[in-house]
Amino acid sequence: MANKFTYADAGVDRKLRSESKKALQVLKETYRFGKIIQLPYGNIFSLKENFYLDLVIEEVGTKVLVAQLAEKYDTIGIDGVAMAVNDVIRSGAKPFALADNIHMQSSDPVLVQKLLKGVTIGALEAECIIPSGEIGDVAEILKGLTDRKAFDIVVAAVGEVSERKIIYGKDLKAGDSIVGLRSSGLHSNGISLARKVLLKQWGGKYEPFIVPEGLDREIIYEVLEPTKIYTKPFLRVTEQVQVKAAVHITGDAYMKFNRLSESSKGMGFQFDKLKPQPIFDLIQRTAAAQGRRIADEEMCKTFNMGWGFAIIVDENDRDEAIDLLEKAGEHAEEIGTVTDAEGVKILYKNRKFALR
Repeated sequence: MANKFTYADAGVDRKLRSESKKALQVLKETYRFGKIIQLPYGNIFSLKENFYLDLVIEEVGTKVLVAQLAEKYDTIGIDGVAMAVNDVIRSGAKPFALADNIHMQSSDPVLVQKLLKGVTIGALEAECIIPSGEIGDVAEILKGLTDRKAFDIVVAAVGEVSERKIIYGKDLKAGDSIVGLRSSGLHSNGISLARKVLLKQWGGKYEPFIVPEGLDREIIYEVLEPTKIYTKPFLRVTEQVQVKAAVHITGDAYMKFNRLSESSKGMGFQFDKLKPQPIFDLIQRTAAAQGRRIADEEMCKTFNMGWGFAIIVDENDRDEAIDLLEKAGEHAEEIGTVTDAEGVKILYKNRKFALR
């Protein structure tokens, strides 16, 4: 029997990360300097009467190592922007400005230009200005591939939302529809697990420029596919449909929906239409061939499994929401419903299981 392989085995321990996040409580000491509204996935703060700002800072994670291996740096900046702006819009805020911070072993003008090309592409898609940024030379901190310059990239985004348009993520009821927006693939989550299964550089199976069975391009380019930016289609929906909650399906994947139960007591979530792209099946098959079993439950706690963003609307608004998203160029479907039983349940491969 194959040994169980989890995200923790790949170096990302969810329990430790959850414990670490408890330290965020100390930040509440600063709340006296402004008006704060606490939402399921972060806080917004007052800008002026009846208007709030949503400020998010995000990074790309170990996907930068894949970019180094491929020596392809012109898309990783899109991921940085996407991770930030897709978080901002969850509150109903419209992103309007970004700032980037690039840490490098040593300044490299050519590399910086390529990284900023991606950041610019992302900013244009999200319709954001980039008024500032920073480059830091931190060779003694960064350790990357020995034959390539190591770097990291962080992007901050800020958006504005009027009080009447805030998405509070509460008052959910059984029967509400969960509408998924299609992902482009892995996005920027679970990359540590994917790398260590798929790529020889980190103990996986494939050389980076091999085209495995089931894919139509080199494995490294499949992993590097940029995270989708959902700003314009999502905000188009909010103009005409009441969106009760919005979830960026990133770290912890479908476990993230549990946070909504905190403000809608007794409610749970059931998903019955996961549509993972071939890369996700390849991860499981390759791990199994190596004697490392990745359970379906682990996949759904680590990866987006085909849906990068989700909105929750009243069942009567489902069709209109999907139609608006489709007209905005997004592939959208109902992927699940809100239930009156707490927890997250998944129907996948003709098997029903709960995420814990």
